[in-house]
Amino acid sequence: MEQPMRRDARRNVERLATAAGQVFKERGLDAPLEEIARAAGVSAGTLYNRFGGRDALIDAVMPDVVEAKVREAMTRADAEDDPWDGFALYVTLLCEMQAGDLAMNDAVSRRYADAKRLNEICEAQMDGVRGLIAKAHAAGKLRPDFTAEDLPYLLWTTSTIVRATAGRAPDAWRRALAFTLDGLRPAAAHPLPAPPLTAEQVHAVMLDLGARRAGQGR
Repeated sequence: MEQPMRRDARRNVERLATAAGQVFKERGLDAPLEEIARAAGVSAGTLYNRFGGRDALIDAVMPDVVEAKVREAMTRADAEDDPWDGFALYVTLLCEMQAGDLAMNDAVSRRYADAKRLNEICEAQMDGVRGLIAKAHAAGKLRPDFTAEDLPYLLWTTSTIVRATAGRAPDAWRRALAFTLDGLRPAAAHPLPAPPLTAEQVHAVMLDLGARRAGQGR
């Protein structure tokens, strides 16, 4: 039977989770773990002893935040009468999350292999996305060749723009997204030169992005 945590150990876990939430928000999910430990007032060894590594810490801090924000975005999108407005609002709200919080930027635009709960939440929201896309297709408002697996392109683009322009032009992503949304209307559609990624390919690419950023942060 697992022994209950001592009071001081539980307090350290709570301090680490609070510090991680703040540092991740400011620096992104690849922020140095040593910086999080310092902010919590504990040693890096304590962090590793309690969480084991980055993915477990992310999974302790991010899932509830991501789930609540994504659910709110979907609720607002579903409330729109016009299917295009619902789709465009959902995409815009996701991008606003990315622009306002570097932790959210990383969480929705790439995957961390061992952050199991966060990955499950990100996958689960795709059912709602497919519903928004299906309604926009049925209304003739969204180009018919756009799929749910194309949505990550928008998030990856926004992620790059946010990191590149945050200090000088924090709303630049809005201009880029407006160009993209205009290109998703049926009147702007032209034959595409390549098929969409499969769901498996999207997941693999996101894992690669997470691993690459983590490697750069070491």
